[in-house]
Amino acid sequence: MTDTSFEIVGAHAVENQTVTVKKKWFQGKPVVSIVLLGMVLLGCLFAEAIMTKDPTYMDLLHYNKAPGREFLFGTDTMGRDIFSMIWYGGRISLLIGILSTVISVLLAVVVGSFSGISPQWLDNLIMRFTEIFLSIPSLLLVILLQAIMGKANILSLSVVIGITSWTSIAKVVRTEVRQIRNSEYVIASRCMGGSFFHILWKHLAPNFVSSIMFMVIMNVRSAIISESTLSFMGIGLPIEVISWGSMLSLSEKALMTNSWWIIFIPGAFLIVTLLCLTNIGNYMRKNVNRKESNL
Repeated sequence: MTDTSFEIVGAHAVENQTVTVKKKWFQGKPVVSIVLLGMVLLGCLFAEAIMTKDPTYMDLLHYNKAPGREFLFGTDTMGRDIFSMIWYGGRISLLIGILSTVISVLLAVVVGSFSGISPQWLDNLIMRFTEIFLSIPSLLLVILLQAIMGKANILSLSVVIGITSWTSIAKVVRTEVRQIRNSEYVIASRCMGGSFFHILWKHLAPNFVSSIMFMVIMNVRSAIISESTLSFMGIGLPIEVISWGSMLSLSEKALMTNSWWIIFIPGAFLIVTLLCLTNIGNYMRKNVNRKESNL
């Protein structure tokens, strides 16, 4: 007589369970975007290991060369190797994106948290100022501030983009802080003489950091777009400072000489990076919304 009430679980069942867990982990996640973005980041970080030429060397004997065996992505109008410039310049574009995002997030967290724990009249005043600042097109502010600061460089562009892109995150931080400012642990910390920054980093930030992570990713994307736009318009980084934006600033000369690779290849890397950041940011936003709906 065979008893089917019991089943012997062996290595095969454990293997099936492991496969199921892996499928659940990958399900819904932007795996392709993460892999592509990781490849771009690694290529930019270790640019010296994969560059085939000196990205700053102007080989006037081989200018406007189409992609081939010697120059994998061709050369630009000044004879510089585009393959090497892509990885070398991507490091500059990503650095500006990350540095400006750090500046904007720090500013947004401080302003939003201060507004959230302030009295009603001061909170309203700060929020009205934030909304006025938000209503001004950020690109116009960036152009104005950069004109005031003079010739663009990596630091000045990062600062200008950072101080003009904090408002959206500040409003989210303010909303989160107003929901938790009357919590027992926050009140206890204030009664014990805790300073504003102590309460912010120890008690407030851990509660809203997950809500703004997708906005942080989107800020990196927006900063890269701003740098590329300014360089494309001729008011960003100078041509001798290699970035994806400064490479695209040669588009007018490229169109006149039918050198499509000068525009297409840097543009393709820029678009792929922005799409990957967008997909990752959207996934993080949906994940936060899902967690909030389950509470």
